[in-house]
Amino acid sequence: MLDIRHEGDPTGQPVLLLHGFPQSGASWDRVWPALVEAGYRVTIPDQRGYSPGLRPTRRSDYRLEALVEDVVGLIDAPTHLVGHDWGAVVGWALAMRRPELLRSLTAISVPHPAAMAKSLVTSAQALQSGYVLAFQLPLLPERLLLAGNGAVLRRMLRGTGLDAAATEEYVTRMREPGALTAALNWYRGLPFSRTPARPVTVPTLYVWGARDVALNRKGAETTVDHVTGPYEFVPLTRAGHWIPERHADELLDPLLRHLRRNS
Repeated sequence: MLDIRHEGDPTGQPVLLLHGFPQSGASWDRVWPALVEAGYRVTIPDQRGYSPGLRPTRRSDYRLEALVEDVVGLIDAPTHLVGHDWGAVVGWALAMRRPELLRSLTAISVPHPAAMAKSLVTSAQALQSGYVLAFQLPLLPERLLLAGNGAVLRRMLRGTGLDAAATEEYVTRMREPGALTAALNWYRGLPFSRTPARPVTVPTLYVWGARDVALNRKGAETTVDHVTGPYEFVPLTRAGHWIPERHADELLDPLLRHLRRNS
């Protein structure tokens, strides 16, 4: 059972907000109030592994198809999906597999998977994504990141631009028994995933931070080649990776325009 928060008018058009690693639904706390004020019905889950009630232990339980099916189960009407980091990965996959479920897609930080794959072999993205390979190791990443009561994880988050309050919240959650292993299993489930990259037909907004240390310009700028529906790319020149927490004001203007345009 996922932990889910609902906000706003139950009769409003639905907006589903999906967080990434190692976040929680709290990552949207500076975003959802404006969506509610605009009349939308907002659903904010803590995703598989982040909810104690749905925390399987096998890596294969975190394959992309299972993550997408969790989200399908939350949709009762055509939905605006907004995803950051891994939430964007799930959003892209859902848009490719079940486009009829979406009014619109907003992907934040992570590019279309085909653009990401190309950037891995043609740019510095392979070096920037080295942590994904490191996370495949059993047990060692957990021991390293949680050493000193989470000191290494704390330095990683603060060093990439996350504010102190959010950092402490996420570190505290990751120190719960089994929580960090479950979060890392999203990466460890990648070899079990079988979702081919296809063009996305859903109206799409892609928001990327030009100072993101994990995701570079090559994948961001070539995402347009993999969206056949209406598409808008918004680079935020002052933003890094943690856009919902650190740059909500810059995100909300294009996001609300995108939602209204596709309502």
